[in-house]
Amino acid sequence: MKEYHITVAETTDPAILKFETNHFLVKGNYEYKNIDEAKNAPLAQQLFHLPFIKTVYISGNFIALERFDIVQWSDIKDQVAQTLVEYLNAGEPVVLETDTSKKVPITVYAEVTPNPSVMKFVANKTIVPATFEFKNIDEAKDAPLAQKLFHFPFVKAVFFDQNYVSIMKYDMAEWDTITMELRELIRDFLAEGHEVVTTEKIKAEKTAQVTRAEATPQDETSIQIINILEEYVKPAVASDGGNILFQSYEEDSKTVNVILQGACSGCPSSTFTLKNGIETMLKNMLGDKVKEVVALNG
Repeated sequence: MKEYHITVAETTDPAILKFETNHFLVKGNYEYKNIDEAKNAPLAQQLFHLPFIKTVYISGNFIALERFDIVQWSDIKDQVAQTLVEYLNAGEPVVLETDTSKKVPITVYAEVTPNPSVMKFVANKTIVPATFEFKNIDEAKDAPLAQKLFHFPFVKAVFFDQNYVSIMKYDMAEWDTITMELRELIRDFLAEGHEVVTTEKIKAEKTAQVTRAEATPQDETSIQIINILEEYVKPAVASDGGNILFQSYEEDSKTVNVILQGACSGCPSSTFTLKNGIETMLKNMLGDKVKEVVALNG
């Protein structure tokens, strides 16, 4: 039997808190406003017995809960997390998903990125709970979809984030001859319900994220830089099929070191984006604390 663990994550809405699990819970996406709507969701029914629960969201590997204003999450989140762990580890059902229930067809569309070597394939559902990047088939041993993609000789790297796959190709192939084949493979893989990344790999990544967070310098400037990247930069680069990670801040030289992933890695326009976009933003917001932004892998 699977053993479930819960990680509590804040959202941009202070009334909503996410309870992320180390295993996928459901295939679909569900929202319940009251106990009647939750007649096919035993877990949501149990949660509505708590008087402060306003809305229950269940999707992929997380449960998000919206509270009424009568309580604060700081007072009850540990109790709720423990309740969820006990429920899941007892083997109780989350949502009664059946083959006869209405299914949402899987759609995947291709989207160009600023990097001519990278195409972004966007699905109409969440496929992974975190970012994953693979540079070769050996790195992808715990990512079944990436393994399949690497069987194409023209696939150079694969990047997963939320609801999309960014694929980097070698110059030997042109997008107009390979895009359709890649899109259909991804769509069929998702429609068959396969794991994009194994639950073990997801759990390991969650642990790695905690380790990285603990190792991140806690000086005021580094924290300010991280917050700016998270709020202003990451959403923009994600829309282009990439990601940016804060690596370090050198106080003496006032240099910000970052790692570029996905479409941002090796992109001809990434230098322009770093210098005229990210670097300028950090200088404007932090003044003379920042002199330069450097991509360690770009």
